[in-house]
Amino acid sequence: MQAYQIVLLTLAVLVVVKLLFLLVVGKGSLARLGLATRGFFRILADAAMAERIRPLLEPPGEEAAKPARLSPEPLRLLALLQREGRLLDFLLEDIQGAPDEQVGAGVRELHRKAQTVIKEHLILEPVLAKNEGETVEVPPNFDPSAIRLTGNVTGQPPFRGVLQHHGWRVKNYTLPTPPEGQDQFVLAPAEVELP
Repeated sequence: MQAYQIVLLTLAVLVVVKLLFLLVVGKGSLARLGLATRGFFRILADAAMAERIRPLLEPPGEEAAKPARLSPEPLRLLALLQREGRLLDFLLEDIQGAPDEQVGAGVRELHRKAQTVIKEHLILEPVLAKNEGETVEVPPNFDPSAIRLTGNVTGQPPFRGVLQHHGWRVKNYTLPTPPEGQDQFVLAPAEVELP
């Protein structure tokens, strides 16, 4: 075999091996090969682009890989509702066998105390400032987390419909900061009566 034939055969084998490698990496598809090639040359030529892509390609450091610790802040309001109205006790109690009069009396007291906590710590506003039962228009760019469409939802917005509930949005809140060292995941302490 001639030297040039060996070189050509070697190059052909390298091309085939490279294509096989790309097929394996691309999970059987070469559809992203063009995008990868353009990305390669763009990253090579543009330092700013390389820095934007770097966090996507490099695994996070050891500290970032640790699971995030749960924040106790969202639990503060729940702790207040438990402390003032014993909301958790009511919701977690089995009331199936309780007479309606007893449940009704408990709910009335819970409602009064919970309402006081809500009014003291949350500033609420309606998502849609219209009266329930009025016709409203939902704009094309509406936020589905703020407006839930029900009924016969077909087509594209804007939609016109009857407001069933105006929704609630927290405009502001004030929650007390717990004392230093307190376990903020304890919503209600255990109570032990000593003899």
